[in-house]
Order: sequence, then C-alpha cells, then structure tokens
Amino acid sequence: MADKIFEDQRLVNIYDCFDGQRDDLQHYLAIANELNANSILDIGCGTGCFASLLGKNGFEVIGLEPAEASLNMAKTKPYTENVKWILGDTTDLPSIKVDLAVMTGNVAQVFLEDKSWEQTLKSIHKALYTNGHLVFEVRDPSKKAWLDWTKDKTEKKLEVPNIGVVNSWCEVTSVSDEFVSFRWNYFFEADGEAITSDSTLRFREKEDIIQSLEKSGYAIKEIRDAPDRPGKEFVFIAETKS
Repeated sequence: MADKIFEDQRLVNIYDCFDGQRDDLQHYLAIANELNANSILDIGCGTGCFASLLGKNGFEVIGLEPAEASLNMAKTKPYTENVKWILGDTTDLPSIKVDLAVMTGNVAQVFLEDKSWEQTLKSIHKALYTNGHLVFEVRDPSKKAWLDWTKDKTEKKLEVPNIGVVNSWCEVTSVSDEFVSFRWNYFFEADGEAITSDSTLRFREKEDIIQSLEKSGYAIKEIRDAPDRPGKEFVFIAETKS
C-alpha cells in the first residue's frame, strides 16, 4: 500500500508545491549523461518530475509507481507524451531492458524488509542490460536526519493555486533500530480539513547496502556524496555484472 501522501488525491494535488525545487534531479540527469544511458527506468516516479526532465532531454523513459493518484498526476506533466507508465512495483515489470534504473529521493529507503529490498534489487537487475547501472541515494544514518523532522523545523504555509492556503508540518512518531516513522500533517484553511500521512523509512548502514547489492549481482562502481545534501547522503552507482 502506498503512503497516503502519494495516494490521497487532495495531498497529491499539493505535493509538488510542498516538495519545492527538485535540485537533486539535475544531479541524476548529469549521471545519466555521464553513463551514456539512453533508456531509463524511473522507479517510484511519483508525480513525474524526473520523468518530465528526462523526457525533455530526449531519453526513453519508463515511469514505475505503485500509487495510482501520483501516477495520474505524472501523466499530466510536460514532455511525458512518450513515457511508458506502469502502475505497480518492480515485481510488476514486464519483460524490458534499460540502460539505467534510478531511485531518487527516499525511494530506496521505503523497503523495510530485507526480503522486499533484495527482491527489488533482483527485479531491477533483470530489467537492466549487461553492464547497465542502478543509481540511488540513501541518507547516512549516522547524521540522524530525523532529528530535524520537528514541527518547528518543518512547518510551512503555502498559498496553493486553485486550492488556497495549506499549512504543513512533520513530526517523528517512532525511532526503533534502523526504522524511523513519521507523520506529515496538512491543514486546508479553505474548508478546515486536516489530513495526516504516516510513513516509515529504513536507514540501512552503508556496508549492509553494499552486501545486498553484491548478493544481488551488482558491482559497486562508486559511492558519491549528494551535492544537494553534502555530507548527509550516499549516492550509490552500481553496475550489473557481465
């Protein structure tokens, strides 16, 4: 089940406004060019921001998303006329081959169980050409990003076109081992409706991710810093073994 923030239509309608400028997507675009990729699988494509950017730059794109409301929004984005959209997760992929698979944002951390994470890696591997690449980012658990997920540090009030003023903030609800649960709160001033969306991310250690990639048939090509969050994240570039 997709989190409410991605599946509730009213939250999807305001998602891009609150997500703000996706500066991280330019870094992924640069990596795609660096790796000479032509075809790209955008896993957890959400509302289609990266698919739109890729389409604008002439890539062949497949957008994969388990939340139907988000996928419907993605289909309205510019430059996505030729994007192939798939509703589901990596286990729902048809027989395809791409040069590059990408998980932007928090996508790689939504797989809470080892089994689901490893199955995802294997399904992606199957969809990649030999010497194809998987690129994704994860937060460095030692930086404890969740300490900043408080109302004081996350509260934002925006005037959303055709919707009105919306107030939003985040609060952590649970921290247990590698698992951090949190709740986004949204208050729509136009009619007084309050909607909450609960999520959980897993903060795996870098070495555990390396082992899972190698176990699933990848070679680690490079682990980089994230330019938009320097010192706070790891960007993995893994290659399928020939």
